[in-house]
Amino acid sequence: MRNLTKAEVEEEIKKIGNSELSQEQIKKIKKLAMHYTIKLGILRKKFCGKCYSPRLKVKSIKRGIKTSECENCGNVVRWKIR
Repeated sequence: MRNLTKAEVEEEIKKIGNSELSQEQIKKIKKLAMHYTIKLGILRKKFCGKCYSPRLKVKSIKRGIKTSECENCGNVVRWKIR
């Protein structure tokens, strides 16, 4: 990795995150965020945390909880809805 400032990395993550994400781009974003201790925020809900696939399917929304399942590996993720 080349020497970047935290602000430059955040800008690069935003630039990549605005486009359609591939699995390789997600891995790059995740690696940069972990190395520079940057929170991904809303962006982390756009991919599977297990296999980094962008193919998430919403299964249900009940009692303020959204349940999504990865179409690639079958991992189930639950998020609170505000």
